[in-house]
Amino acid sequence: MRILVTGGAGFIGSNFVHYVLDEYEDDEVITLDALTYAGSKDNLDGVLDDPRHAFVKGDIRDSELVTDLAADVDAIVNFAAESHVDRSIEGAKPFVTTNVQGTQTLLDAANEANIERFLQISTDEVYGQILDGKFSEDDPLNPRNPYSATKAGADLLAQSFQTTHDLPVLITRTCNNFGPRQHPEKLIPKFIQNAADGQDLPVYGDGSNVREWIYVEDNCRALDVILREGEVGEIYNIGSHAEKTNLEVTEAILDAVGADDDLIEFVEDRAGHDQRYALETEKIEALGWEPEYTFEEGLERTVEYYLD
Repeated sequence: MRILVTGGAGFIGSNFVHYVLDEYEDDEVITLDALTYAGSKDNLDGVLDDPRHAFVKGDIRDSELVTDLAADVDAIVNFAAESHVDRSIEGAKPFVTTNVQGTQTLLDAANEANIERFLQISTDEVYGQILDGKFSEDDPLNPRNPYSATKAGADLLAQSFQTTHDLPVLITRTCNNFGPRQHPEKLIPKFIQNAADGQDLPVYGDGSNVREWIYVEDNCRALDVILREGEVGEIYNIGSHAEKTNLEVTEAILDAVGADDDLIEFVEDRAGHDQRYALETEKIEALGWEPEYTFEEGLERTVEYYLD
């Protein structure tokens, strides 16, 4: 399979590129990334010189570029996105242009090229918050911040291309990822580094907000299974069932690094901060996938990565 991976120099995208090239000796990958603040070619160390891999610096909103690239691949996996909630609250425009308009440009190119598979990478945040129970793929969308609203818009646009143009679209909605190559502004890498440096760890509100955490390698395996074996037109939740409050995550990081709890600093809560996300995962599990790493095992590997 020849795959165009957009946003492939970012956190999850780069891990997916490494995973595919490690697992499939006959696959080829083209990585497209604009190398904005969250993307780095350093994330692709080890594959940049691989003859099965090509890197292209560019923007998914560049219609001519993505049309040319789509014409030469079997599948597109769209990771490219602005993804930091706090940044979306400060200013939503780049989230709209990249996450919605960029996805539209890719879908147009995929449709013209008769792509065999278009995998749209989304997030559990499109469902909004859930205080009890878990979200299924059939639940309505209720995004509560500009980031998740643009991801929901991209999901609906992708679904419309499947319905209208018979484009073979699949959508994944994943819980919080963590692991190697994540941007240092994100909670886990930021807190690991702060704890190691003896700096405060700022926890929103009272730290009771709950997230489901998945080690990025487990997520990449799930994405790969869906890309190759998923049913076209379907949405797949990807979760680990490892629910943790933000305070529990913070305390686990302090313990793993060997730092003191007095580094915890409770700060004013974020505007529109969703209380809890949780996902039903029966559909992806029916494809034979399940996570291999516990939260604690993944955290140990992540701490080693950032502090080595």
